[in-house]
Amino acid sequence: MADVVQYRLERMVDELDDLERRGLFTRREIAEIVKQRRKFEYRLKRPSPLKQDYLAYIEYETQLESLRRLRKKSVARELKNQGVVVVDKKKKKWKKSVSDYAGVVRIVDIYRLAVMRYKGDVDLWFRYLEFCRQRRHGRMKKVLAQAIRFHPKVPGLWIYAASWEFDHNLNVEAARALMQSGLRVCPTSEDLWIEYLRMELTYLNKLKARKVALGEEEGTLIRDERGAEEKQWREENEDLFMSLNDEKENNEANVESKATTEKEDVFREQGFNILRAIYAGAIEALPSSFVLRKRFFQILEAVDLAHSEEMREQILSEMKRDFSTGLEFWDWLARLEFDPESAEEMSEELVLSRAQKAVQVYEEALKVAPSASMFDLYTKFLIGVIVPRKGEKEISGLSGQFTTFIPNLLKVFEKAETIGCLTENLACQHISFYLHRGRLDEARKLTEKFCHEKFSDSIRLWLLKASLEIRHMTRGSNSPTKADLLSVYGLIKNVLAKASISEAEGLWLMALKFFTNQKEYFDKLVEIAIVSLAKDGGSDDGFSLSSAFVNFVFQKDGIQKARDMYKRFLALPHPGLAIYRKCIELETNLASVGNKDGLVNARKLYESTLTTYGQNVSLWQNYYRLETKMGTSETASAVYWRARKILKDAAALITPDM
Repeated sequence: MADVVQYRLERMVDELDDLERRGLFTRREIAEIVKQRRKFEYRLKRPSPLKQDYLAYIEYETQLESLRRLRKKSVARELKNQGVVVVDKKKKKWKKSVSDYAGVVRIVDIYRLAVMRYKGDVDLWFRYLEFCRQRRHGRMKKVLAQAIRFHPKVPGLWIYAASWEFDHNLNVEAARALMQSGLRVCPTSEDLWIEYLRMELTYLNKLKARKVALGEEEGTLIRDERGAEEKQWREENEDLFMSLNDEKENNEANVESKATTEKEDVFREQGFNILRAIYAGAIEALPSSFVLRKRFFQILEAVDLAHSEEMREQILSEMKRDFSTGLEFWDWLARLEFDPESAEEMSEELVLSRAQKAVQVYEEALKVAPSASMFDLYTKFLIGVIVPRKGEKEISGLSGQFTTFIPNLLKVFEKAETIGCLTENLACQHISFYLHRGRLDEARKLTEKFCHEKFSDSIRLWLLKASLEIRHMTRGSNSPTKADLLSVYGLIKNVLAKASISEAEGLWLMALKFFTNQKEYFDKLVEIAIVSLAKDGGSDDGFSLSSAFVNFVFQKDGIQKARDMYKRFLALPHPGLAIYRKCIELETNLASVGNKDGLVNARKLYESTLTTYGQNVSLWQNYYRLETKMGTSETASAVYWRARKILKDAAALITPDM
């Protein structure tokens, strides 16, 4: 092993001498380079070198090569400023030497050893290829051939190789041959079919662009949406235009126009033939792939080809034939007609007409494949049209006109309930829609119906019902009666008994706010909370019920009542880290304004917390900061050394403040 390593190091002598002679590295730096390379070489000569050994060596050599190039530029600039001749008279630049090539050659050689050791690592092959491509290394073609030979079933390699031939070598025939070979080996790869089509259309568009540059053609194969719409409008309103020439001139112009059109249509026709042929082969290889056909359709929409409309109708009809029972197809087809997110630049009439077409698609879908999921997709679409997203204005300012779709939405909810496709999610959407429209009474009636009939076991709906009752009680200026308070409390109590603390977070907060001035019911809520926390335990992260109670009591009755409250919660088994943090924050804030009890209580709380969460680094850090700001140097040092002793990972304790 030592002989081999020594031999490899001796082969670097010329390169290292050149680096020193040119003044790019000092003798001490070169000695360090040799030391590092010897270390890496020994690691590669182990019986079982790791992949990370090769990557670390490559990373080191890459950084070294970058440093060499930067220093070369700097030295050349300095010599030029000093008036020293450092340029070759022919090439007008610093003449290259062995050190300019050795670094890249070494990195390529390490990559070669790595991929031979780990032939099955596709990611490593791609790193190797990408390095050769970036450095324009001559071994690129050989590496591509090796990678494909070892991994013929990886479509990405075929695509990468074809892309390199097409973009770098400008060899269309080679790129086409690679794509076709890849499709023979991987006929079920969607990406290969799509990239093959894109490559052929790109090549055709380049030919078209060349003709345009020579003045022989006009336009490209890229579809201009505005031009297409304008052309369609002119054709539909042809009678509005009057010719200013006589009949003979018109006939001559028509003949010339026809000849030009036929000439221009050659590329469009050829592109159509290419798309149709590749589409046929792809569908034969992957007849059940909806995503593949959708991607073909998107490409067809983006390019301007002959017979585009016929091909569009063919793809849509075949998709409808093969995927009419699938939810994804109908949702995609409807949003192809109209997508609320892309309607900002449309006119009012166009938006409404396309939304109506999308509604018709969903209606047809419900006849062909009625299901709960289809109803869910339909309602989401209608709600997206009627109700603007949060923080956004209504689509094109048409909220008034979009209210015409409200009856459609309500009929969808009724139909889902009638045929037995109503789900808990749909029921909640129905109620939420009424709430958004400000129809609280109808939302309450609907919730009452769902909770006592079909969804009597739905915790989500019971929580919604309880929150709606609280909203109803707080609406208006009249105070709730004793009977109302008792009724609402009974409902809340029953719902909280069924739901977990995390599920009922919103209801807990609403109930605390609602009963904050009703001591009798507030105390009862405290008892319910204590029972729930004793059963489920407190929270370490996220919503903390005990912290919410302490915060409410502190804001309403002051610190002493808050202390009494948090002591009750801390006495429970496993109160949770969140309540400790809340109490510490409370006492620390008091201590910062001069309250002596605050500092004493904060220390007690820290000590109590650390008995359970002794390995929590942030707790120790906060404790140390507290002592640094409000304690003495002795107390701060004591906390620091205790943390160093107790923490398993003491290095994580170090921060800029410590």
